[in-house]
Amino acid sequence: MDRKRIAIVGAAAAAIAIGIGGVAIGSSDDDSTERPITGPALEKASNAALAETGGGTVTDTEVDDEESKYEVEVTLDDGTQVDVQLDENFEVVGTESESGEDD
Repeated sequence: MDRKRIAIVGAAAAAIAIGIGGVAIGSSDDDSTERPITGPALEKASNAALAETGGGTVTDTEVDDEESKYEVEVTLDDGTQVDVQLDENFEVVGTESESGEDD
């Protein structure tokens, strides 16, 4: 292969690598960056979420979710999962069920 072709192939490979990296960086659904709620905040957030859903079981939590300060996932007795979004004062700012319907 001559130098020109090598340069073109190298440039194309670099562009593909950058494009793939950009997709990975652009994805915000990376579990490795999620931090669970801990300490006294966990109890406050759980109580607020369960009051909002009328019961159920807290199955997951996250601090600094992309939508709110705290997110609490509650699984209801019928298996429905509800994400409850809370602000820094543990006030409900939104909910979303597993069906994707916003309340």
